[in-house]
Amino acid sequence: MSTLPPCPKCQSEYTYEDGTQLICPECSHEWSATGEDTADGDALVIKDSVGNALADGDTVTVIKDLKVKGSSLVVKVGTKVKNIRLCDGDHDIDCKIDGIGAMKLKSEFVRKV
Repeated sequence: MSTLPPCPKCQSEYTYEDGTQLICPECSHEWSATGEDTADGDALVIKDSVGNALADGDTVTVIKDLKVKGSSLVVKVGTKVKNIRLCDGDHDIDCKIDGIGAMKLKSEFVRKV
């Protein structure tokens, strides 16, 4: 029987421990195992492919050729994307790419400049 507390966000009982963090597999919420909640505990923390924290307005570089769904366009490796906006969801970066337009990217395919 698990003695870990339920997820504070979705109340799931399937939480697990990862180092000093507790993680909910259902909603992906992470919190401190020590029980100390910070004031910004619900703040959106998005990291790039090498673990650097991203913020609104950052400039990133694409690290992999990405096909644009619904067209024959490709975002090439090394494309610099300026002034990103972070959002919730699977594709967690909103941006405009020169020559392509507005689109969403996954943070795992970019590196902070």
